[in-house]
Amino acid sequence: MNDAERVDAVLDGVLPRVPLIEPLPAAMRYAVLGGGKRIRPRLVYAAGRLAGASLESLDAAAAAVELIHAYSLIHDDLPAMDDDDLRRGRPTVHRQFDEATAILAGDALQALAFEVVADAEVDTTTVQAWVKLLAEAAGHGGMVGGQVLDLAGENRALDQGELEALHRRKTGALIHAAVMMGGVAGHLAPDELARLGRFGAEIGLAFQIQDDFLDATTATEVLGKPQGSDARQGKSTYVSLLGIERARAHAVATYLAACGHLSAFDDRAEGLLAIARHIVERKK
Repeated sequence: MNDAERVDAVLDGVLPRVPLIEPLPAAMRYAVLGGGKRIRPRLVYAAGRLAGASLESLDAAAAAVELIHAYSLIHDDLPAMDDDDLRRGRPTVHRQFDEATAILAGDALQALAFEVVADAEVDTTTVQAWVKLLAEAAGHGGMVGGQVLDLAGENRALDQGELEALHRRKTGALIHAAVMMGGVAGHLAPDELARLGRFGAEIGLAFQIQDDFLDATTATEVLGKPQGSDARQGKSTYVSLLGIERARAHAVATYLAACGHLSAFDDRAEGLLAIARHIVERKK
């Protein structure tokens, strides 16, 4: 069983099955179990391995970070946000169900993430660290703040500094949190955790730059969501700012900078380096 299959099994176990309040459980399961690369949970497991934590001790963190991610996608796709009809090759949650159900399913998934962390069979210090990391990544200084910047930037040309600030929050914050959640579950020195944090911050930015590149260059059938949606919504992207070739080069440069922060870990960093490479080489 690989890490993606492992977290899928954990997620299947924590998501509600009994339809006490229709159609909420169905919408929650549809959003979470309908595919996805599971990059964030895989980062939790890889960072945890580097830090010497057991896989069992990482399951709750891996599931929680994916629940937060799934909630964010539901809300990002809503008509009031990005207004997308397709996600992972299927109708978005508000199209498959309805807008109110989608909003509430996202709310429920966010709450469930913290419930899963609170029930984790790890020490209290680790639970507290996980809660703080998740809350910071999801809140006003992370994804929500990034979404506000994203909406404010529609039909207005952002400079590269503004674009980077936006993406470090909207996309990068949760990826950084995933890396750190794995790291704090193990036995790393403060300077080692700091290196992990710098890796997480840079690979989170590289992820979004590659996303911008794919949005501009990859067919809808491959991408699983509408090609060119950012341009149609008047959003600034690394492609609109730098052009396709320079955006791709910037993704690679940011990836290399991220990997440089792991050099002191030698072979222990192989798992994280493999995921980082996948982030900038993926085709969807």
